[in-house]
Amino acid sequence: MINVPNINQSAMKNNTGTVNTQTQSVPANASQTNNTPNYTSTIYPQETVSVYNPAENAPKLTHTSWFYVNDVHGKMTNMERIYNISKEFDNTPSDVMSPKFFTNSTDNVSKFKVSSGDVILGEEIIPNTVASQFLNWSGFIASALGNHELDITKPETFAKFLEESNYKMLAANVDINPKSPLADKIHRSMITEKDGIKYGIIGIAPPDMHERVKLNDTLKDFTIYDVKETINRVQAEARKLKEAGINHIVVLSHGGNKLDKQLAQETQDIDIIFGAHTHNLIQGITEGENLLYSKTGEPVIITQAGKDGENLGILNVSFDQNGVIKKAQNNIIRTRDYNRPLFIKDTVEHILGKPEIVGRVRSAVPQPKNRLIENNPHSNLITDAMRIQLGTDIALLNAGNIRGVFSQGPIDTRLLTDISPFGNKMMILELTEKQIVDAIKYGLKTSLTRASNKPGLLLVSGLRYTGNKQGDLLELEFIDKNNQVHKIDVNNPDANKKYTVAADDFFATGGDGYLESNKNPDFVLQKFDQDKNVLARDYIKSLNQPIDIVDDKRIQII
Repeated sequence: MINVPNINQSAMKNNTGTVNTQTQSVPANASQTNNTPNYTSTIYPQETVSVYNPAENAPKLTHTSWFYVNDVHGKMTNMERIYNISKEFDNTPSDVMSPKFFTNSTDNVSKFKVSSGDVILGEEIIPNTVASQFLNWSGFIASALGNHELDITKPETFAKFLEESNYKMLAANVDINPKSPLADKIHRSMITEKDGIKYGIIGIAPPDMHERVKLNDTLKDFTIYDVKETINRVQAEARKLKEAGINHIVVLSHGGNKLDKQLAQETQDIDIIFGAHTHNLIQGITEGENLLYSKTGEPVIITQAGKDGENLGILNVSFDQNGVIKKAQNNIIRTRDYNRPLFIKDTVEHILGKPEIVGRVRSAVPQPKNRLIENNPHSNLITDAMRIQLGTDIALLNAGNIRGVFSQGPIDTRLLTDISPFGNKMMILELTEKQIVDAIKYGLKTSLTRASNKPGLLLVSGLRYTGNKQGDLLELEFIDKNNQVHKIDVNNPDANKKYTVAADDFFATGGDGYLESNKNPDFVLQKFDQDKNVLARDYIKSLNQPIDIVDDKRIQII
């Protein structure tokens, strides 16, 4: 039996302008879904407080249930589980799934499935095909354009994915070159109708897209607008929908939680913002946090379900006849509480191929709580493989590149792709000591002083460094191929001394800002048509088995 200990909370203004709140933690039991098409329901916890008087003359409500995901990041095994949960969502009556919220007949509960972007990840075509098909298989109707959707480097390839999709890709804050294959494939908004009610859905791409995406041909076709213009464009789109008689309007936002809060309070006519990009895990509904009020005083609810498909959400919302939210319940569900249906697993493996077992882990330390700003021992196998397999002095890798962990048991090629999924091309660079020190300093300062912690620390092999929580680089050591340690003066690094560096083309061309943005840098010595997970595969095969994942303190934050 699965225990789903959700905490649900609501706060809505009532007719007197005061706030009603209720918080309850109620264990819910559900039979774990198996590999057959028969699904049993998860009973979600206590409803949030209703803000209307359920008298005989109470206004008629429109009941909706929204199944939402964000930042799945190409995690295949979690996609398989999400598919499983989505079928339970389809097949279980809402008053059985949420009996304390939908207390009467649920014939009139309208169900929707939406994504706030970054379902795709990396350049590899075949895994991205599976990710796009996952949205089709699960029945999603729309997705925001995330930054990782633009990891697909060729616009014609991305256009083909969208031609084969059953969902709409949305972004109101971009303009696309009219000559691009993508010109008519990405929309500002869409209208969908359920049970006689029309709903408007608006998309937002990340305003910081250029910082988050490697220079490529797809990105060149886009003009992406800043936060201020993004809010203006979303408001204009919402006004247009409202003028068309649509008063149920939601936004699929890949702009981050700060932008979502601004949007909620600085616009009108928007009811729900399904958020993404900053990987927040927003549980329940809390006034001032994810229940805010528009310029006209109407409630706006914001959601976000973390990262990597570890969770998904079901937001239950009831609207009055004017399209104003009257009660709501936000449920967060752990995907690992569900099985991977065998037929979907087989379908994915038919597309991707059977994974190859390349090694075994005997023991592993826990993953860091925040992989962007902590030493991550699970990255060591990857960075060491980069350095050793390419025969360089050091290896450098942005922390955001590592998206999974090793655990006790077999290591297969699917796991390696899960941990390092981007499909970037490897390079050997020749960087000066000063370039290396500046890149490490940049990673420390930006990641430890920004609320988002992006882009993350620079992961290393052949180096050790210590920084403080203010983002200052205190010490740096180079460990040569004879295991001799050489201190580097972090205050006066040598601008003439050079090291060979294993890195990927995202880092080399200025991705995430560690180096200057340059599509064709002059310090590239050699290019390879493979990603680091291929190097990791061959490196792990060469090691004595089984392997221990240990914390060697190569990065310390004090």
